[in-house]
Amino acid sequence: RPWLRGLTDQPSDTGRPVADHAEHLVDEWVINEALNRIGEEQRQALTETYLRDRPYADVAAEVGIPVGTLRSRVFYGLKALRAALDEMGVTL
Repeated sequence: RPWLRGLTDQPSDTGRPVADHAEHLVDEWVINEALNRIGEEQRQALTETYLRDRPYADVAAEVGIPVGTLRSRVFYGLKALRAALDEMGVTL
């Protein structure tokens, strides 16, 4: 459909083409779905350190755990996240 092809070339209100915006939304949904499939402690560790870009020391102090424990949760959380993405059929 010619009119549909033209829509994907139109910038959205974010300044990106609609196709890029849609792809971003799908990526965001996939990451959130994968995060929901891992344990709460690992999800929190990844969310705070990777997504919110907070220092390990700050996150560990806030949660009340040693920095080494937080690092362990991040390490195993990344492994679990990769497994969840594989399970969902997502390749990196």
